[in-house]
Amino acid sequence: MAEPKVVASRYALWQAAIKWPMYSVAVMPAFLAAGALQGLELKPRWEQLILFLLAAVLLLAWENLSNDVFDADTGVDSKGKPHSVVNLSGRRDRVALAANCCLVLGLALMALVAQQSQGAVLLLVLACCGIGYLYQGPPFRLSYRGLGEPLCWLAFGPLASAAALIALAPAGVFDGAAIPWSMALELGAGPAVATSLVLFCSHFHQVEEDAKNGKNSPVVQLGSAKAAALVPWFVVACFALQWLPILRGIWPASAFLGLIGLAPALSLIRLLQRQHNQPERIIGCKFLALRFQALNGLGLALGLALGPLFLGR
Repeated sequence: MAEPKVVASRYALWQAAIKWPMYSVAVMPAFLAAGALQGLELKPRWEQLILFLLAAVLLLAWENLSNDVFDADTGVDSKGKPHSVVNLSGRRDRVALAANCCLVLGLALMALVAQQSQGAVLLLVLACCGIGYLYQGPPFRLSYRGLGEPLCWLAFGPLASAAALIALAPAGVFDGAAIPWSMALELGAGPAVATSLVLFCSHFHQVEEDAKNGKNSPVVQLGSAKAAALVPWFVVACFALQWLPILRGIWPASAFLGLIGLAPALSLIRLLQRQHNQPERIIGCKFLALRFQALNGLGLALGLALGPLFLGR
């Protein structure tokens, strides 16, 4: 009777290793760009959206798999992460090969997207991939120096938003024009704070393991209590950056729909305030952060898309 439990446990580990809910962070810039363009009555190119989403998922799969490979090299995942793909498979070489295949396929799809829009799309995505490597790859490993969150904000905020806007916009909108940095920053800044919060919360349950292996995450540097006290400020910053364009009259009031992410954000804040130093009880806190990120981003995208109805256009 013990064997089914072992199988179930291994199955659960593989589910955790695949991290399918985490792909919300990969697709959100494209959904936000589609919502913003729809709100401006610039019909997004839906075939481009599908290709962009597939490419984004493949590129995040590359980052997740290669992160497991690089962390296996440093030993940071040896005990504290049984759901590492390297630990589960026991084959670092095959995981590295799968990661590289995801990278090549993702960039190939993104090159196709760029061919049908502008070359700047591929350049921006390559910059995101470069940041992904700086985050985790040798000899840089900037995540080991506590720089993961700002790098995450840059990649999933203005860079990914600019790429998605150019890729999805109807022909002629951005053709030959400069990269729409202002619009990309306005659109991506707040949601990227929520994405960075997901990464920030992934450190809480492995503070001792990270410190032991030289991974100086922000939670290691600050301590779990001070780090938990920062979580409400992540949430405030996310909403403030989204509400500023509404208050300035740039976005419609329907963009307040991003508030549907508030409930999981409050649950996350309460959980970490009470149990920040109990790893076994907060191991899932990053999924509360992810629920906040997903609901907030989808609410904002929908609110922007519905803008013409509220404005009477």
